Amino acid sequence: MRYIDESLAPGETILQRGQWPGIFWFGAWAALILLGIILVGIFIFVRAAVIMKTTDFAVTDRRVILKRGWLNRRTQELAVESVESVSLDQSIMQRAFGYGRVVVTGTGDAVIVFPAMRDPVAFRRAIEAARAQASEVRLTTDDREAIERVANDRKADEEQTEEEMPRKRRRRSFIGLRAR
Repeated sequence: MRYIDESLAPGETILQRGQWPGIFWFGAWAALILLGIILVGIFIFVRAAVIMKTTDFAVTDRRVILKRGWLNRRTQELAVESVESVSLDQSIMQRAFGYGRVVVTGTGDAVIVFPAMRDPVAFRRAIEAARAQASEVRLTTDDREAIERVANDRKADEEQTEEEMPRKRRRRSFIGLRAR
């Protein structure tokens, strides 16, 4: 089971999981095939495969998570409510191959620089959706019912006072000829 799946809080759901671009896997396999005769190609392939298999990044409805490492685990998590900005770094070549890098800036000095990922626009969109969802006020049914009762009571009081007050008759006049 992956780290992010294990660390979810009760009721927390994953909105978007980051994925490595296919060109990275192609590069690792190309290094293995072309340089495999030499020990360097095998080293490049194993290193790239370990990095890609042990790095996990996702957006949940409550957090933005980046986990790196296999033996030494390093995680960066940022509550969606504390995200200040989300930027996308993507060169022309990266756009052509469909990958890019997302940088999330939070309150204070919190900055999460995600590795290059496939479809970074969808990842950014998921962060923005989670931010919008987090800013909505969530009320329990008891609170909603209490608010509705108070609103209905006020409405009834306003209707009652309107019926009791005599209506004043206004005279029509030309604008500007009579002071108001």
